[in-house]
Amino acid sequence: MTYDSLTKLGFAALISLGLFSCANNNSDSADVATTDTTAVVADLDNYVKTVPEWSKNSTMYEINLRQYSEEGSLKKFEESLPRLKELGVDILWFMPIHPIGEKNRKGTMGSPYSVKDYKAIDPSYGTVEEFKGFVSRAHDMGFKVIIDWVANHSAFDNVWIQDGKMEYYTLDSTGNLQPPLGTDWWDVADLNYDNKEMRLAMIDALKFWVEECDIDGYRCDVAGEVPTDFWNEARLALDQVKPVFMLAEAEKTELHEKAFDMTYGWEMHFLLMELHKGEKTLEDLRNYHKNNKFKAEDYRLHFITNHDENAWKGTIKERLGDSWKQYAAFSFTYEGMSLMYSGQEAGLDKRLEFFEKDVIDWEGGEDRSAFYANLNKLNKENEALWNGIYGGAPQLIETDNQDVFCFKREKNDNVIIGVFNFTDKIQEVAIPGTEDKIKGGLLTGPKENTLSYNEETQALILEPGGYYILEILDNPIQK
Repeated sequence: MTYDSLTKLGFAALISLGLFSCANNNSDSADVATTDTTAVVADLDNYVKTVPEWSKNSTMYEINLRQYSEEGSLKKFEESLPRLKELGVDILWFMPIHPIGEKNRKGTMGSPYSVKDYKAIDPSYGTVEEFKGFVSRAHDMGFKVIIDWVANHSAFDNVWIQDGKMEYYTLDSTGNLQPPLGTDWWDVADLNYDNKEMRLAMIDALKFWVEECDIDGYRCDVAGEVPTDFWNEARLALDQVKPVFMLAEAEKTELHEKAFDMTYGWEMHFLLMELHKGEKTLEDLRNYHKNNKFKAEDYRLHFITNHDENAWKGTIKERLGDSWKQYAAFSFTYEGMSLMYSGQEAGLDKRLEFFEKDVIDWEGGEDRSAFYANLNKLNKENEALWNGIYGGAPQLIETDNQDVFCFKREKNDNVIIGVFNFTDKIQEVAIPGTEDKIKGGLLTGPKENTLSYNEETQALILEPGGYYILEILDNPIQK
């Protein structure tokens, strides 16, 4: 069932989504242009971060370019753009595209997060000139393009090290390079943010991709391990080139103040995974809602998989089984921006190798494109689900059944109600203010465009693991 097929039944109809249960310039990377960046700190006091307006109803798609095709190239990936346009995603996030370090490399091909040159592209992907052309064509199709940035550490044979810039790095007691403390990342060397020249070099490299290839921003790896004041300086410098969108793989509120538009929703993700395993309860989920420490304008990123979860924790099937639709629908509608990972729409059911070539099987899984396209379409068209202050903050709906999680989001007369049964039992729940709408037959729902409800009590009936995403054209919910 597609979102277009759902009938909008007049004044107070409720509509459900339908589901139960640049040439490869070698970059003189060590040469730092400091003329623009030295004034950054002085300007920060007057700087006010502005979230790009185009992001207000965007969804994001993570690209594992190495595994996307046998070729693993930009040229081959570009063939997927029409399909991704139909899927309804907006922001294309590339995992690191830089050359991968060889010294201390893990596996045959190494980690993409072991960067050898911040101003170059891995030859297996293409050239800088080809990437520049790709970004231009993606823009023409209405996409935005961001790339992964690894600012916490680099490869042990990064060009900075080759150029003798040892002061850019954290050295051990014997003067040698070392991995980030407390990790097993022995293929990468920790960077030293006490060194001002290194900071300027890093900002210069960040600016390179915006200036040369017109990218739209960055997803910043382990951003919480890099000093926040550096990110503040970097954001100001980048915005002086063009307004950018910045995503932090971190969950610190301070990162939103001047540097980042969006942070990862790790806490919510792990809570949902534990809820599925029976290790958390709906009370924990309600407490998460009540104790939210982020501001309304802070975008949050939500997902049921990404490259880390797939590689190290398991596939969607391994972690969520047959309940994947319920958890996906929740992550798309509860708050913030939704993320899809390469192959998710094709029912990817294998852990992709992280240090080896391991191509996604695009034909062997269940085609879930229509399901995700419906969610993306609803996110784009219903203001209640838009991001940050452009959308409506989630509000808990109090009902007489504490075993059902209900919320609503409202913006400019657009209302979404989410009703979720995370238990293994059939549940009934009456949504205050909707009884007459149910009795009047003004609800369509997840199975054959009908909702299941108890005519005597006007309560919705949810199968184990069942849920409804209801779009309300006129808000009957009592405040």
